[in-house]
Amino acid sequence: MSELDAEALRAYCLAKPGAWADQPWEGDFVAKVGDKIFAFLGRDSVGLKCGPTRAEADEWILQYPDDASVMAYVGRSGWNTLRLGGAIPDDELRDAVDDSYATVVAKLPKSRRPETP
Repeated sequence: MSELDAEALRAYCLAKPGAWADQPWEGDFVAKVGDKIFAFLGRDSVGLKCGPTRAEADEWILQYPDDASVMAYVGRSGWNTLRLGGAIPDDELRDAVDDSYATVVAKLPKSRRPETP
């Protein structure tokens, strides 16, 4: 049984250095670092940058066909929707958050990157 629900995942995302919550569109909650989104926070899923290319992000869909899907609008850029409480283990979801965060931070100008402990 998964312990990682939407609230726990939100807390995990927002505990990252420089992370903050935003609601850029009514009803849509995201986690940002700098001015860039690294996680789209849903009630039963999370949208994450799962690879630099669509081909790499598709590995999630091949491994978890019932719980991973191409994210609407930004999927062509390697973003996937990962379902919480399904077959994807909690530690892999946390790793996916870590990777999405790291990818977004790396693209920020050095002057806007958060201090890491």
